[in-house]
Amino acid sequence: MQTGTLAEKILMLKKTRDAVLLVHNYQRPEIQDMADYLGDSLDLSRKAAGTDHSVIVFCGVMFMAETAKILSPDKTVLIPQQDAGCPMARMADVSSLKKLKAVHPRAKVVTYVNSTAEVKAESDVCCTSANAVEVVQNVDGDEIIFTPDKNLASWVARFTNKTIIPWDGYCYVHDQFTVEEVKQARDNHPGALILVHPECPPGVADAADAVCSTSGMLKTALETEAKTIVVGTEEGMIYRLKKAVPEKHFLSLGTAKMCRGMKLTRPEDVHRSLADLQYPIKISSDIMDRARAALMRMLHHA
Repeated sequence: MQTGTLAEKILMLKKTRDAVLLVHNYQRPEIQDMADYLGDSLDLSRKAAGTDHSVIVFCGVMFMAETAKILSPDKTVLIPQQDAGCPMARMADVSSLKKLKAVHPRAKVVTYVNSTAEVKAESDVCCTSANAVEVVQNVDGDEIIFTPDKNLASWVARFTNKTIIPWDGYCYVHDQFTVEEVKQARDNHPGALILVHPECPPGVADAADAVCSTSGMLKTALETEAKTIVVGTEEGMIYRLKKAVPEKHFLSLGTAKMCRGMKLTRPEDVHRSLADLQYPIKISSDIMDRARAALMRMLHHA
């Protein structure tokens, strides 16, 4: 079956199912091209909360589809690839978080959306890479347990006088970027603008020209006078940037870094998901209610 034919069938099924297709910036190009809404976690969280469609198909990883379900509990939320997981999200668990909270009883828990529904439910407020600094600044408390990404925690700590207690988790994709790759990019592409994601190690953040979320990268690419932009994030973002700003030249920082979970979803999976309503996200009402409270506090600062 050819992709073009498949795309037409997916379009018809979306109408039949009253479905909307939310796609993360790191997805395969052919999945990005199908999107009704294409963006980062914050963009897509907003869309999930505000859509009028009865079915949400989330092309991303599991925690993103869970977030959509938490924000739209009465809607059917489908993830086309049930094996599309986020290793960083699995690095934090409720039992360990409760123990850390007991050690720091005055601390508030700020949890990156790259986390399980259960960990969100144990948190005071969630954040994304785009609004993490603002969320932490607005938390009523001087001690912050920040889970699960230690690199994002390190970045946030630069902009606040609050005590940040970082969880020892990380994104295996962004953690691969090195200071040497930044140096090589400067040598190989004089005058290029180097953008990196705050999930990168602190040394990489120090060496870059700017640190921003993927939505921030897109905004910067549109506004900068630089003609060549080197990007330190998952390689799927390069396709998004090239499509949005075709007159500029985009390169991955060092060797292209790929998220295996993000690349699992194929057009065939999207078609099957719509045709058979698979795979539906199911979360207990107690977890959903508590996680929703933390997410809604995040969206208040979005």
